[in-house]
Amino acid sequence: MLPFDAGAAWPYPRWIAHRGAGKLAPENTLAAFRHGASYGYRAFECDVKLSADGVPFLLHDATLERTTNGAGTAGDLRWEDLSRLDAGSWHSRHFAGEPLPRLDAIAAYVMRNGFALNIEIKPTPGTERRTGEVVGQQVLRLWASRHQAPPPLFSSFQPAALAGARDTAPEVPRALLLDSLREGWLDEALALGCVAVVANHRALDAAVIARIHGAGLRALCYTVNDGDAARQLEAAGIDGVITDAVDRFAPVAHGTAD
Repeated sequence: MLPFDAGAAWPYPRWIAHRGAGKLAPENTLAAFRHGASYGYRAFECDVKLSADGVPFLLHDATLERTTNGAGTAGDLRWEDLSRLDAGSWHSRHFAGEPLPRLDAIAAYVMRNGFALNIEIKPTPGTERRTGEVVGQQVLRLWASRHQAPPPLFSSFQPAALAGARDTAPEVPRALLLDSLREGWLDEALALGCVAVVANHRALDAAVIARIHGAGLRALCYTVNDGDAARQLEAAGIDGVITDAVDRFAPVAHGTAD
C-alpha cells in the first residue's frame, strides 16, 4: 500500500453507498455491496467490529437482534458462531441465509473491482482502542499489494478507536465522525491526524465546510437521501456524500466482478 498523500487529489468518489446498499439489501453484507455496485457505485461505507476471538467483521449494532437471527452482544461470540448466523432474512425472504461477512471478504471484493471503501470502526463498548489497532493491522495486511488502489478511509465516532488505528496503520487515512459539532471538534480531528471530517449533514453548511477546508481537511457527510439537501451540499463544496438512496443518486455504472 502506498502512503496516503494528503496533498494529492482526493482519491475517493463523491458518492458513497451507505452500509453497501443497506436499504435495498441487508446492510453490511456482500449482497448489499453487489446491489450498490449494480447502480454504478464505486465507493462504499461499512461498519467493522471484532468477534470475541479478534476477527474483524461487518455489523452496525453492538447486539445481534435487529439484523440477524442471533441474540446478545456480537462481540461476545467467536467468529465460528457468528459465521453461522442468518443476516438476510430480517430484510426480506429473497436474502434469507445471507451471512455476516468478514472484513477480508469485503476487501477481496472491493479490490477486485477497484472500489473505494470507508471503514467505520464500530467497536463493541469497552474495546475501542483494541478494535482500532486490530482493524489497522488487518487493513495493512489485506491492502499490502494494492499499490495503485486508494487505501480505505477509516472513520469512527470513537477517538480511541482512531488513535488505535493511527498507531498500527499510520499510513491509512482517518476521519473523525460527528453527529453534532461539539466544542473543539476541529482541533480533535487535527490532533488525531485526520484527513477528513464526516458529519451529520444537518450539522454542515457552507461556512462549516469552508472551515474544514481551511484547516486542510476534506468534508464528508451522512446520510443524505433528499435531492435538495444533496444539491445544497454539493454547491457548498462537500467532498463526499454517504447515501442510502443508491437507486436515486446513481453514478455511471461500471462492470463488476464477484
